[in-house]
Amino acid sequence: MIKLGKLMNTPRVLLSLLFMALQVVGMLAMPTITANIIDFGVAQGDINYIIRTGFIMLGFTFLTIVSALLNVYYGAKESQGLGDTIRRKIYTMVTYFTNEELDRFGTSTLITRTTNDIMQIQFVMMMIIRIMTLAPFLMIGAGIMAYTREPNLAFVFLISMPILMVLLYLILRLTSPIFKSLQLKTDRLNRVFREGLTGIRVIRAFNKDAYEKERFDDANWDFASTSIKAHTILAFMMPSMVFAVSLTNIMITWFGAQFISVGEMQVGNLVAFMTYAMQILLGIMMVSFVLFFLPRGQIAAARVIEVLETPNIIKDPDEPKELKQDTNVSLHFNQISYRYPGAEELALENIDFRLNKGERLAIIGGTGSGKTTLANLIPRLYDIESGSIEVNGIDIREVAQGALRRLIGFAPQKALLFSGTIRANMKYGNPDATDEEIWHALEIAQGKEFVAGLPNGLDSKVEQGGGNFSGGQRQRLSIARALVTDADILVFDDSFSALDFKTDAQLREALKPETQDTAVVIIAQRISTVVDADQIIVLDRGKMVGKGTHEELKRTNTIYQEIMESQLKGEDI
Repeated sequence: MIKLGKLMNTPRVLLSLLFMALQVVGMLAMPTITANIIDFGVAQGDINYIIRTGFIMLGFTFLTIVSALLNVYYGAKESQGLGDTIRRKIYTMVTYFTNEELDRFGTSTLITRTTNDIMQIQFVMMMIIRIMTLAPFLMIGAGIMAYTREPNLAFVFLISMPILMVLLYLILRLTSPIFKSLQLKTDRLNRVFREGLTGIRVIRAFNKDAYEKERFDDANWDFASTSIKAHTILAFMMPSMVFAVSLTNIMITWFGAQFISVGEMQVGNLVAFMTYAMQILLGIMMVSFVLFFLPRGQIAAARVIEVLETPNIIKDPDEPKELKQDTNVSLHFNQISYRYPGAEELALENIDFRLNKGERLAIIGGTGSGKTTLANLIPRLYDIESGSIEVNGIDIREVAQGALRRLIGFAPQKALLFSGTIRANMKYGNPDATDEEIWHALEIAQGKEFVAGLPNGLDSKVEQGGGNFSGGQRQRLSIARALVTDADILVFDDSFSALDFKTDAQLREALKPETQDTAVVIIAQRISTVVDADQIIVLDRGKMVGKGTHEELKRTNTIYQEIMESQLKGEDI
C-alpha cells in the first residue's frame, strides 16, 4: 500500500485531510456547547444564552457537515483517481508482456488483479483517507476533552476500552487469513467461468456440460463457503461493539449519577462526558473496521505491485536508432537461435536467410517445427538468444519496438478480430486508411465480395474475437488488416490455412503486383501455398534443413519431398 501511495495526488490528499481536521473540530465542539447550554442556559433559565449558544452550535454543525462532505468528495476523487492510474499502468505493462510473463500470471488472475484487486485498493485507500486519519484525531481529541471536562470519570475508559480492543483483535485475527484465501478463490472462480465461456463450443461438442457445471459449482461453493465462514465470524464485531458501548454508558451513568448527587459534577458535564466517550469508542470501531479490510487491501496491493514490478524482458534501448520506411527494404536473420524460457532445447537453431524488397519467402515444416516462433521473432515478440535480426540494415534490438512494428504488417496464426465494426478492425494498423484503401485491401484478401454482401458493409458489427464470422472470413479480414498498414514487411503466419485451394491461389496471385515494394514472409503447412515463393525454407525441429525454390527442394530435400507426398499423394506440382 505504501508503494502505491506514491501514485497518489498530494494536493487532493492534503485537501481531504484539511476538511477532515475541520470536521473533527466541529465534532469535538458540539458536546462542550451542549453541556454549556444545559449548565448555564437550561439550569439557570437563561433563554438569551440558550439562543446565542444555539446559533453557535448551528455554525459548528454547518462547519461539520460541509467539511465532512468535502472530505468525502476529495477522498473519493483521490481513491478513484488512484484506481484509474493503477489500471492504466497495469494495462500498459501487460501490453508489453511477452508470452513468458503472460503464462506466468495467467489471463484470469491478470483480469482479477485489474478489476477486483484494484477495487479493494480503492476501497481501503478511501477508508484510510476518510477514516484512518479521522479516528485517531477524534479519539485523542475526545479523550483530552473528556478528561478536561470531568477527570473523575476517566477511569471508565480503562475498563471498557481494553475489553473492546481484545474482542476486536480476536475477531480480526480469525478473519484475516480467511479473507486472504478469498483472493485466490476469486482467481479460481474467474478462471473456471472464463474457460467455460470461451470453450463453450468444445464443451458442447464433447458433451461435457455436466462436467463443466460441476467444476464451476465446486469453485463457486468453495468461494461462497469461505466467504460465509469469514462473515459469520465478522458478525460478532457489531455485538462486541454494542456490548462495549453499553458497558461504558452504564458505568458513566452509574458513577456520574453518584457524583451529581453529592454535588461533584454538573449534569451538563455528564452529558458531555458521555458524548466524548461515544466518540472515543466510535473512533476505535472505525479503526477496527479499517483494520479488518486492511489485510485484504494489502494482499490486493501486493498482487498489483507484483505485476507493476515485473521487469519487461524485451526493452527498448536507451538511445534507439531511427528506423523509417526505406526504399531498400530488407529482412536478415543472421545465424539466430532462440530458446523458450526454462526449456533445455533450442526452439530455433542457426536460422540464416536474407529477404529483400519485392521477394517472397515461404517457411514450411511440420507441427512444432518452429514456424510461428520464427514469425514472432520478426516484430520482436521474443528476444533471440544469439545471432541478430536486421530490418532495413538495422538490428531490431537497437530500435524502439513501436518504430519496428510500424514497419511490419502481421496476420497472426489465429485470426483475432476485435469487437466493433469491420472498418474499425481494418483501421487498427492504419487509423488514416480511407474506405477506398480498405476495399482495395479486402479485394486482394478475397474478402470484398462477402463484406459487400453484408447489410451494413464496412459498418457491419464484429463480435468479440470475430465470432460472428467463419474461420475463412476471419482469416481474410485479418489478411486485409495487415495489407491496410502499407508496411515494409508483411508476415502471414499460417493465415491461409482456413482458405480453400481456389481462394488461396487467387489471394496469392493478387498479392504479387501489390508487394513489389514489400518483403513478404509466408508461413504455411500446405505445399500449394508456398510453391510460387522466391525462396522456401524448410524447418524441422527448429533447424533449417532446406532452403531454395520449389523445384530445387522438390529434387533435393527429403523433408520437403515427404511433405509433398503426404499432401499431394504423388500428384505433380
